[in-house]
Amino acid sequence: MVMNTKSTEMSPEELATLTEQAKQEAAPSATKILWQEIKADRPALISLIIVVAAILFVMITPLFINTSKMMSTDILAYLTPPLHDHFLLGADANGRSIAMQLIVGSRNSIGIAIGLTIISSTIGIAWGLISGYFGGYVDWGMQRVYDFMMMLPMTMMIIVLVTIIDNYNSVTLTLIFSLFYWMGTSRLIRSRTLSETKKDYVAASITSGTKPLKIIFREIMPNISSLIIVDTTLSFAENIGVETGLSYLGFGLPPQTPSLGTLIANANDPNNITQYWWTWLPAAIEIIILCLAISYIGQVVSRAANASQRRAGK
Repeated sequence: MVMNTKSTEMSPEELATLTEQAKQEAAPSATKILWQEIKADRPALISLIIVVAAILFVMITPLFINTSKMMSTDILAYLTPPLHDHFLLGADANGRSIAMQLIVGSRNSIGIAIGLTIISSTIGIAWGLISGYFGGYVDWGMQRVYDFMMMLPMTMMIIVLVTIIDNYNSVTLTLIFSLFYWMGTSRLIRSRTLSETKKDYVAASITSGTKPLKIIFREIMPNISSLIIVDTTLSFAENIGVETGLSYLGFGLPPQTPSLGTLIANANDPNNITQYWWTWLPAAIEIIILCLAISYIGQVVSRAANASQRRAGK
């Protein structure tokens, strides 16, 4: 009796290919692993809902708000308390609705944070990967640029640039921030890349003639994805407060441009802190909740990335 099975007719290479395909089909995708991690962690699921709902709300709602009219002065509504005269969260010293300023200001502050995170993380990750992989004179030259940037008084430089630029806006402010906020990510990624370049898979790729950029961005970067995800997520949470801090000092967005920073700047007046708390407290609470939620999501995403890497390594 002759067994004409398909496996006996295949070459070892074909069998290996089919086995690998079967493993890939059986293994859950990274997206599925992430969703399983989030569902298993109730606080992370709540945090995700809060962040997504907040971002969608503050990005869509301002489209229906007349910003110029909202920012006009109304003396009759001077420091109106919350839930009085159709002011849900009260009014400030100029009679402007705190609730509307909070919505439009959240869009501006979150938009700056998103833009700053994307630009600074992209620069920092690329800088760190290239510097750590090539080493030698390339690493030396890139690190001297890093050292020079670190010696500059960052806050003072930003204040000077904001002062000398006329008619700056959210985009201009984001680009100014991005000039300085890539350095922490760069050093973190470089240190991890230095250790990755000593591993066998990098040596094997170099021996096989793989181009350096492919090794950097297709092999090393995926292997440090959990670190990148955590750093990017924490940077996003931190960047929400970047504009806030400068606006509190009076060097953020212009006073007529609402933001979380300009709202919290109302706390510069001691009377507002004790008597007119509604002029600054809602913005402070929003920043705290968003930062905590984003940080918690980052931890779950990191766990999911580590799980995906472990499955891929099997």
